[in-house]
Amino acid sequence: QLQLVESGGGLVQPGGSLRLSCVASGDSLHYYAFGWFRQAPGKARERVACIAKNDGSTYYSDSVKGRFIISRDDTKNTVYLQMNRLNPEDTAMYYCATVEEDFWNPVDYWGRGTQVTVSS
Repeated sequence: QLQLVESGGGLVQPGGSLRLSCVASGDSLHYYAFGWFRQAPGKARERVACIAKNDGSTYYSDSVKGRFIISRDDTKNTVYLQMNRLNPEDTAMYYCATVEEDFWNPVDYWGRGTQVTVSS
């Protein structure tokens, strides 16, 4: 069974950057595609970015395209989300999850999340 633990969230000023990490244990990372999702209070969950397990293909939501970068290091069993030019609308709890690669829908495993707050 795969366990996912996110870290790297915090308080950052508008225009700043953060890098989130999702460390997997219990299985090897290379069997899975991964996604980052976020949810702000009172809002629906949003798919932010995804990365495939073999060819490294990626997906980004329009709201983060050009600002966020998803990557993976299978040797470290870690998936990353580099977040640049953050704005207050990026404030949310961010979750890492395994995803299927047809539609990037979450399947099976979720982390508990890390809070990102963008505020001056």
